[in-house]
Amino acid sequence: MALRQPLAPYACDAMRSRGRLHPVSPSPTRSEFQRDRDRIIHSTAFRRLAHKTQVFVPLDGDHFRTRLTHTIEVGQIARALARALRVDEDLAEAVALAHDLGHTPFGHAGEDALEACMKPFGGFDHNAQALRVVTLLERRYADYDGLDLTWETLEGIVKHNGPLAGPKATRKLPRFVAEFDAAYPLELATFASVEAQAAAQADDIAYIGHDIDDGLRAGLFLLEDIAAAVPFIASLLQQIGEKHPGLERGRVIHELVRRVITRFVEDAIATALGRLDRLAPTSAADVRAAGEAMVALSPAMAEAERDIKKFLFANMYRHQKVKAVWERARDAISRLFPAFFETPSLMPPEWAAQALAREGAARAVVVADYIAGMTDRYALGEAKRLFGA
Repeated sequence: MALRQPLAPYACDAMRSRGRLHPVSPSPTRSEFQRDRDRIIHSTAFRRLAHKTQVFVPLDGDHFRTRLTHTIEVGQIARALARALRVDEDLAEAVALAHDLGHTPFGHAGEDALEACMKPFGGFDHNAQALRVVTLLERRYADYDGLDLTWETLEGIVKHNGPLAGPKATRKLPRFVAEFDAAYPLELATFASVEAQAAAQADDIAYIGHDIDDGLRAGLFLLEDIAAAVPFIASLLQQIGEKHPGLERGRVIHELVRRVITRFVEDAIATALGRLDRLAPTSAADVRAAGEAMVALSPAMAEAERDIKKFLFANMYRHQKVKAVWERARDAISRLFPAFFETPSLMPPEWAAQALAREGAARAVVVADYIAGMTDRYALGEAKRLFGA
């Protein structure tokens, strides 16, 4: 049994955290990053992930991934990466568990619909929404809104995919992130910690693995189809066939998914260790100031990742069975938003009161917060209540 090694000098140190917006007394039993993880797990938004779509609407079957099972898988892989890289596992897991808290019902179909509704009012971004959830929308404490997470966890939630400002920015800076950063700077022009980068890489690895699994089990494509399109998958299936001739299809799928995840994890670890050795950061600050990400895939595995994503996009996410459900989901969100915006009293009293006290973009944000927090089942129930469909 491998013993846990001391943290590397470039790891985030929970004893030297930059703290919280609302300081609390130290815990005698948990580090600050462990407290963050626990606060996220006990949040309402985290529980709702059990009834939010990953790719398949949960009502379609009990064995497909939900947003919650995806999140748990990301957390497990993030911890594995963090352990191998000798950084704080609890911080990596906290970022992983929080990374999807801002997702709408019905997965990316719901997000696309809400983004279209919010376009005249500043847009919608699920990462920015996750920040809203943990800093504003969760109301569990007597003295403040939000979960009051540490600076390092908030940074990871916002920047796990890369800088949001400066020449290295990976995407447009959402308005709420900019407003929050003005009050509580998160160094948006820098990379996030190794722990947050591990969570981001774990997200990609997890969804590649489980989407192959779900797509095969749903019958959207065959093993032969993905093998023909992705040489990396073909080589793994050949290895499985040579070692286990005549193995039943269900076990072949399990073997394939396990090997896909293992190969990606091992490659990410080896590539990250190589970059860390080359750049030799001596602190978490050095990691943030580096001109590149520390946690990444090798060129060969990055190509395999692109091949898999291209195949899944064409044969799973754009499959007619999936598109038909997503189109109905988009329709539901597209009808709910204007109904609530024009008649806030259709929402529960606490939400209606907030919306009625505001106009224009401010009201639209309240409606978006309400819809984004819905589970798939609740959104379907609201659509049926209001439109009879």
